[in-house]
Amino acid sequence: MTRRVYLDHAATTPVRPEVQRRMLDVLAEAWGNPSSLHYAGRAARAVLDEARAQVAGLLGCRPREIVFTSGGTEADNLALKGVALAHAGRGRHIVTTAIEHHAVLHACAALERQGFAVTYVPVDGQGRVDPEQVLAALRPDTILVSVMLVNNEVGTVQPVAEIARAARARGVLVHTDAVQAAGVLPLDVETLGVDLLSLSAHKIGGPKGAGALYVRAGTQLLPLLDGGGQERRLRAGTENTAAIAGFGLAAELAAREREGKAARLAALQRRLEEGIVARIPGARIHGAGAPRAPHISSIGLPGVTADTVLIQLDLEGIAASSGAACSAGTPEPSHVLQAMGLSEREAFSAIRLSLGDGTTEEDVDRVLEVLPRVVERARRAQSLGLVAGR
Repeated sequence: MTRRVYLDHAATTPVRPEVQRRMLDVLAEAWGNPSSLHYAGRAARAVLDEARAQVAGLLGCRPREIVFTSGGTEADNLALKGVALAHAGRGRHIVTTAIEHHAVLHACAALERQGFAVTYVPVDGQGRVDPEQVLAALRPDTILVSVMLVNNEVGTVQPVAEIARAARARGVLVHTDAVQAAGVLPLDVETLGVDLLSLSAHKIGGPKGAGALYVRAGTQLLPLLDGGGQERRLRAGTENTAAIAGFGLAAELAAREREGKAARLAALQRRLEEGIVARIPGARIHGAGAPRAPHISSIGLPGVTADTVLIQLDLEGIAASSGAACSAGTPEPSHVLQAMGLSEREAFSAIRLSLGDGTTEEDVDRVLEVLPRVVERARRAQSLGLVAGR
């Protein structure tokens, strides 16, 4: 039987067994509506309170500063649009970067259609934004800066704390999308200095359909949804108690295991990247010259198209991707790689390998065995015109 290797943890992670058990227990025992005053509602409310404290523990904040959402996308939208709606009277300008997740970029585009102005700060060839350029983009009417902590395609770590200190000193709120940082980087909100921070459960061994937005006490935010008074009136709708319970436990485990996990993944990442560069002529690691998270590697493979390589890897039992999972299947090259100065052809030749809890040395060695011959075969086919190039 073909050995299966899953290297797409940046897209989603398997739900941890202990998280599965916790969710099943909640579905069976705490099925009430958390807003009800009777015993069934109180049991569900206790589950939410525990999960809120667990997520707050991951961030070093107070439980009441956590607002549960359906995931990272909703958290990003609530942060950007909620701030924009609440602060439109004093300013209508937002600053972000060219390499943000589409949840941020598309939210910004929607706000532009409503009359807000957005400045998209460029990044360097390593995928890192210059704090000075972010600060230079601030205007008297700037109300929010949004800079992701870890890029989901390349893994570059952004200087969020430095940006936050300077921006907040000028009265500008700061949001960071920390979805890819959870479980691998420290996420203390006081150290980062941010006002808003987005998380998603399914990136840390929790279920899909649960996420959170940290909202610093005193930050003015308007809700996106009209309805009941759930989540401090910031997110209407009956809470998904079981998913939130799973998220809470996943967050607690992520905080507890972070240091050991980060060190283990960093060693595997080095083994993987050094092996690929040594075995595949012309292969390059995007963002290698900048601080990066230990679980995301973007590999440039000149002479092939990523989709051809990914199909062949899948046939060999290896799961990988060409970038953001939410963009899979689209004909557009990566906006992140193009912002880093890569050509369209170079962007189409990149694959993303992302590691996780279940990744082993054997998995890495399997990729190092299979990927070189897959690339060689794809290059040969393309040179003969058997595979269309970009």
